[in-house]
Amino acid sequence: MRAALRLLVAAALVAAATSSASASSKTVSEETVHEVAAQLRCVVCQNLSVADSPSEMAGQMRAIIRERLAAGESPDAVQAYFVQRYGEWILLSPPRRGFNLLVWLLPLVAVAAGLAIVAILIARWTRRPRGAAEPVVVDAAMSERIRREVERGS
Repeated sequence: MRAALRLLVAAALVAAATSSASASSKTVSEETVHEVAAQLRCVVCQNLSVADSPSEMAGQMRAIIRERLAAGESPDAVQAYFVQRYGEWILLSPPRRGFNLLVWLLPLVAVAAGLAIVAILIARWTRRPRGAAEPVVVDAAMSERIRREVERGS
């Protein structure tokens, strides 16, 4: 009798655990999985996101994303899980803080410096050289004399 009672209690506990687990897990849309996976770098392909990579590792990572989202984790928490495991390198778009600011600001600084250099070069090319002599104004008598000497020489 005690064995049957224990078996009945164990079966009830298993049924309760199964029903609570199925109640807590929810179906996750593929769109949500794709959005989270698109923010993560594939560790095999490295130039593709987990969403776009055809590698087996990316498939496993998408499965982990799906499981964690189904367990009720937020997309940010799932992303934090991968960052904790692989470091910030795993993010395709690094966060805009700390040393990563260089990644975001350096291209803007380079473009601004390039534009400044081009503006300076154009300004130098278009103005008159500093050492150039002023045009000499020749009076009419001098012009006539030069003309006569040129004619005699030919």
